[in-house]
Amino acid sequence: MCPTGTSFQTASKSSLRSAFQVLDADGDGKISYDDLRAFYGGFSGPETSSEDVIGSMISVADSNKNGYVEYEEFEKVLNGRKKGNKNGRIGVMEDAFRVMDKDGDGKVGHEDLKSYLKCAGFEACDEDVKAMIRLGGGDENGGVTFEGLLKILAV
Repeated sequence: MCPTGTSFQTASKSSLRSAFQVLDADGDGKISYDDLRAFYGGFSGPETSSEDVIGSMISVADSNKNGYVEYEEFEKVLNGRKKGNKNGRIGVMEDAFRVMDKDGDGKVGHEDLKSYLKCAGFEACDEDVKAMIRLGGGDENGGVTFEGLLKILAV
């Protein structure tokens, strides 16, 4: 998980797959209501992890209306391919950024990123987290902006 020396491209298929796998907590190939509740419950207050908000997230992405978000649906939302949703990928990623930016300073700092990785099931040492922040164009003290986070996630 250490990005040191790795090249990146924005919103590559492999980064979308990785993001999907983080959200698919039980590894069954689909994101369920329980998967999202577990994910958001570790980062945010009650406004993000509420039943209605999570239900809305599933509803927006679940184009076949089976109650789950499969990878293809996830990919469509993040790439903004849904009808009338030209900025879908950016909107979803901005929401994720806000969840990770616990102190609301507009940057994801070392502890924010480390906490996110741990909650997502990835153990990262301090050096890995510092390398990720540098990869995103940030510094160890100030953290990384939204654009920088996109660079990190695209690895």
